[in-house]
Order: sequence, then C-alpha cells, then structure tokens
Amino acid sequence: MDADSKQKHVHAVFESIAPKYDIMNDILSFRRHKAWRRFTMRKMDLKPGQTSLDLCCGTCDWTITLAKESRTGQTVGLDFSRNMLDVGQAKVDKLKLGEQITLVQGNAMELPFPDNSFDFVTIGFGLRNVPDIVKTLKEMKRVVKPGGKIVCLELSKPTWQPFKSIYYFYFEKLLPLMGKWFVKRYEQYRWLPESLATFPDLQALAELFRSVGMRNVKAYPLTGGVAALHIGTKGNEGS
Repeated sequence: MDADSKQKHVHAVFESIAPKYDIMNDILSFRRHKAWRRFTMRKMDLKPGQTSLDLCCGTCDWTITLAKESRTGQTVGLDFSRNMLDVGQAKVDKLKLGEQITLVQGNAMELPFPDNSFDFVTIGFGLRNVPDIVKTLKEMKRVVKPGGKIVCLELSKPTWQPFKSIYYFYFEKLLPLMGKWFVKRYEQYRWLPESLATFPDLQALAELFRSVGMRNVKAYPLTGGVAALHIGTKGNEGS
C-alpha cells in the first residue's frame, strides 16, 4: 500500500469506528491503555502552565489528561478524522475545558504551527498509522520548543516466548473477530495487526528518534513489550 492509499484507508477506518472507539480500546487492551498513559504522564513530568500538542488525538482522552495536568497551559489536539474530533469535542465541552483545549483537523506530517511552539508534542497509538514516520517525527521536533520533549506511546512487539506467540495469536486472529462481535467492524480491526507488521520495534523506533536529532532518548517496554513509550528531548539550541 503506497502512502496516499494508506492515508485514505486509515482515514476511512477511523471515521467509521469513531463512535465505538473508546469502548473498543478498553476491551481490546483489557484497559491496560489507561495504565500505560498514567505511566507516560509520570515520565513526562508535565508542569502547571506548560503547553502541549497531542497528535492523532482521536477522541481526546490523552488531550484532556494533558490539559488537566497543565491546569492552565494551552493544549491542542490534532487529528485528521472529523468524526473522532466530534466525539472528542463533546468530551471537552462536557468537562468545560473549551477555553484551554483547541481541536484542529489536520495532518500530522504537515503541522499548521510555527517552529518552537509547544513544551510537549505527544502522539498516542497513532504513529504506526501515518504514511511517513520519519516525516512525522521531524514535524514533532520542529514544533516543540528547545528543551521540550516529543513523546510516543504506541503498540510494540513482544520478544520473549511463549508470551510473544500468545500475543500474536490474540492480536492477529482474535482481535479482528472481537471488532466484528462488539461493533460489527471486522475489516477495520483487521487493520490493527496489519499496521503493526511493518512498524519499528522498541529499539528501532528509538533509533529513529535519534536520527531526527532528538537527544536523551528513552524507551520503555510496557506489559511485556505489548506497548512502548519513547521520549526524546530537543536540544536547547533548537537543533
């Protein structure tokens, strides 16, 4: 699948699953995604007043967490799916966070923000879906402030047996069936294992962070390597 076809396919997938996205995340990860995000927030150590940009923000759970942690800092959520953003906007409005959170429909590979704009730029469970990972990382680095951090929380690839075999059986065989059973979406949830097949593993993604110039790159495997957290810091000179 070429980059343009992938982008169109992924857009169609997320437009169609938006109403059931949150409940399926809970079911498919056995609610572990919430613990992974809590771990990520501890490692980020976001301070009151700091600003953040949440890419591929989906229905905005992480965007809202970032805003609450910052208390007063402006938080922007960006996603290319209008349906996902509509679900997220309803959450933002319900929590009365509209003055702090701004949602933008856009492309993670071509961010509509000036250089050095945010203290943190995050992407949660979205990097494997972009057509060009390196271009996205470069854009994240461009818009983060010198001394700021880019953060990726993403599915990864377990390496130790027998857990690896069990995980791949679940991920490749059972997960699409669960999508069919719970939300009548088989083809859309078959995309998840397909999207991970060519995605870099823990160490390879860390090297991509370094290749775009990020410093002090940290990589943390989560739940036996099912997911991973990567954090890199932009040099103070802006390079």
